[in-house]
Amino acid sequence: MILAGDVGGTKVDLALYDFINGKLEYTRDKVYKAKDYPGLEVIVREFLGADPVPAACFGVPGPVRHGRLRLTNLPWTLDSRELSSGLGIEHVFLINDLEANGYGIAELTADQIFTLSEGDSGQTGNRALIAAGTGLGQSLLIWNGHIHVPYPSEGGHADYAPRNEDEIDLLRFLKEKYNGRVSFERVVAGMGLTSIYQFLRDVRGMEEPVWLREKIAKASDPNSVITENALSAKSEICEKALDMFVSAYGAEAGNLALKVLSVGGLYVGGGIAPRIIEKLKDGTFLKAFTDKGRLSQLLINMPVRVILESRAALMGAAAYAEARAAELSGISVRAASLKS
Repeated sequence: MILAGDVGGTKVDLALYDFINGKLEYTRDKVYKAKDYPGLEVIVREFLGADPVPAACFGVPGPVRHGRLRLTNLPWTLDSRELSSGLGIEHVFLINDLEANGYGIAELTADQIFTLSEGDSGQTGNRALIAAGTGLGQSLLIWNGHIHVPYPSEGGHADYAPRNEDEIDLLRFLKEKYNGRVSFERVVAGMGLTSIYQFLRDVRGMEEPVWLREKIAKASDPNSVITENALSAKSEICEKALDMFVSAYGAEAGNLALKVLSVGGLYVGGGIAPRIIEKLKDGTFLKAFTDKGRLSQLLINMPVRVILESRAALMGAAAYAEARAAELSGISVRAASLKS
């Protein structure tokens, strides 16, 4: 058994995986509210019970240095050596959550991916991964001539770059809201959709019907209300907000693709993309993605794929744990499963 974890600022998702015929096989998982626990070790103990595991990997938000990370949104410091000792797990690894997602791509099947654009599928080279959820994660998948090796990035925190009058005024609105600098993560993640909605209402003067205002006020997640009413075409302001959100998402995906030179394709992950897949299909995302002036054809030739599988990061963490543990111990669980 391999323990995989996806650690976020609000929740911790843990899963057990086995290898059967060389392929990852999901066993069980559970989601925990992070704020209800003093640390990750307590959660892992509760999840595992008496089940022994030889290796574990946790995808975590932020840069990991020497197996250690201080979480931004939780008063936790994670250390792979301390976790290994405290839990009695021989091999414990901490990697960036988008890095884990990158390793998960190789484990996905065709039905767990939706192709937005075929591009030129014959191209071989680097790939890129962008994932909007609570934050805006990005990862580089560098082609070394044999496999794609994921590398973490904090590119979602780069400066937001407006492209038209609406986005220029949105930047001014967000600079005032956040009292200074605005990153892409403020627009294409978390409460970005709600911020765009507020901009359209308060700056552009778009009508907010009473029923919609009341529904948003009662909701624990305003983004879900805006998304639902945009996709069902029940509200003009919601439709416009989602349109601006998806366009900005596509533009930043194109920026990442240029920086990585991801001729091998761009992958869109995270929790938001599968929920708005119908909107992603309408061309708004791809139009912004490929709108890169003299280099537009380069982007047009890049395949664009959406990851539909919610456990991609967990699958990647499990695959990473097995591979690194095998490297250190000389024993491969995956290879052993193929022989059996």
